[in-house]
Amino acid sequence: MRTKVIFIVLFLIVFSATQAEASVFRDTRENYEKTGNVIWEVNTKEKIVALTFDDGPHPIFTPQILDLLAKYKAKATFFAAGNKVERFPEVLKRVAKEGHEIANHTYSHIYSSRIPAEKLKEELLKTDSIIKNVTGRQPTLYRPVGGMHNDVIIDTAIKNGKTVILWSWHMDSKDWSRPPAGKMSKQIITGVKPGNIILFHDWIGSEYTETSQTVVALEDILKYLIKNGYECVTVSEMMYRSSNTLPEPIDPYNLNKKQTGL
Repeated sequence: MRTKVIFIVLFLIVFSATQAEASVFRDTRENYEKTGNVIWEVNTKEKIVALTFDDGPHPIFTPQILDLLAKYKAKATFFAAGNKVERFPEVLKRVAKEGHEIANHTYSHIYSSRIPAEKLKEELLKTDSIIKNVTGRQPTLYRPVGGMHNDVIIDTAIKNGKTVILWSWHMDSKDWSRPPAGKMSKQIITGVKPGNIILFHDWIGSEYTETSQTVVALEDILKYLIKNGYECVTVSEMMYRSSNTLPEPIDPYNLNKKQTGL
């Protein structure tokens, strides 16, 4: 009898935990987008895209990226980690001075979808404070670490005044896996379309790394975009200039009619 009771208790604990975890993911991308608080890309006919860089600032690569952006008269959005900003505030000051957007990417880059609401709030507020002290401006945009999102993460971000920015899924450069620069640039160049949010990282590896395939690929990508009439703007500007931030509806009977990037 005692064994049976123990089994039932253990079952209920496991079942409750499973249900709680499952309930976290109750909404679809479509429903999240309808709120206007979660953005993957925007619906626009203007040839504009948003280049985004996560995890920095990096003492070597972020300045190199800034040099390229200046060369091609492009603007970008940098999702900065608070602990990196503390270490390299002068780099972030340059990002702000050159007219790029700075957004929140948490303080310590906790890679988990199960981050408690209070911990995430602490991470967001701490990073907001650090960025504001360095640049004089508080971020309004936030990108979850690894793109992980659920009701807890999104609701916490919204309650703390943030719009959640993800990226066009086909526009992940995957530079975090360190592919050859040519492979990276080819993926972006062949799949890009107006309204895309493109994902890069300005921090990969340690601060002592001397080369970045992201930097090498970025110049080819910028050359292509400018040559083909694209303008690289910040995420906020692209949202502002778009009459509708939702992607075009998918035709389930003719998915080959247009690329959706979903």
